[in-house]
Amino acid sequence: MTMPFMRAGLAGAALLALTHVASAQDITLKLHQMLPPQAAIPAKVLKPWGDKIEAESGGRITVQHFPAMQLGGKPPALYDQTKDGVVELTWTLSGYAPGRFAKSETFELPFMTAQSAEATSAAAWEFYDKHLRDEYADTHVLAVHVHGPGVLHMRGEPVAHLADLKGKRLRGPSRIVNELLGELGASPVGMPITAAPEALSKGVIDGTVVPWEVTRPLRITELVDAHTEFSGPRGLYTAFFVFTMNKDAYDGLPDDLKKVIDDNSGLELSRQFGRVMDEGDTLGRELAVKKGNAIALLDPEEVGRWQAVSEKVLADWVKAMDAKGYDGQALIDDARMMIAKYADN
Repeated sequence: MTMPFMRAGLAGAALLALTHVASAQDITLKLHQMLPPQAAIPAKVLKPWGDKIEAESGGRITVQHFPAMQLGGKPPALYDQTKDGVVELTWTLSGYAPGRFAKSETFELPFMTAQSAEATSAAAWEFYDKHLRDEYADTHVLAVHVHGPGVLHMRGEPVAHLADLKGKRLRGPSRIVNELLGELGASPVGMPITAAPEALSKGVIDGTVVPWEVTRPLRITELVDAHTEFSGPRGLYTAFFVFTMNKDAYDGLPDDLKKVIDDNSGLELSRQFGRVMDEGDTLGRELAVKKGNAIALLDPEEVGRWQAVSEKVLADWVKAMDAKGYDGQALIDDARMMIAKYADN
């Protein structure tokens, strides 16, 4: 073989090797979640996040979106789908696994959340960074957040007084919220939010507690007649969400692609989730007003009655946490301090 041919052969081999390395670094991340693609979080956070990851990675990372449980399973299975590597990314509620993420329940306790989901989500990330890394150690968490203050959405008349809740069958999102609803006199029914519209339409439940934001994509406003809001600086409840990545998928990334993920994770992403929730709440409420549904706003005195009854939920939770070896009251105090830091300043 002559030298020119040898050089050409070596050059071709080098090019082939480089091409192989480049293709080996092309990565597809499957993102699975429960809501339809037009819902606020998929449309305004998850899709833009995926687009940004693709752009900043120079196209080496592709994020494939699978909304509305397209890859199978029920919403409570989402976290484990990421943990087990069925998918690389999921967005889900920690409350779908009752008791599994015990310290995360701090933010779901009665009258804990601020009226701003963005402010409370910022506090949630700080709380995660200090207290919750061990709870989610089997995945790589990208953001945590909450939704806006929970609102009662009812068939028939609005709930104007605590006594109006007695015996009402209400869908709740998590163990803590269902305990709260029970203490308030309702009959709580646990189910994923995606099951609530059918349950409302068939009269299986009398109402549901969700933020205004989620009423639009699930058309809950069309299935109910009335809504109840709570005055004051703190909302009735919220739910705790996690956007997380399979640990092996993250650890297997080259350092430059890890940086792309890291640069689009954490406090600011958590705030973005909350901000979109706040914007969705405004649009959801406007839709109910346009439809002509009744909207009741409980005054501070009436809210005080609900708060007094809900104290038992907090006390029981503290006892349960203490029994697990955690300082439940310290977690509550820390969460309240963090929420006030972002919401009240």
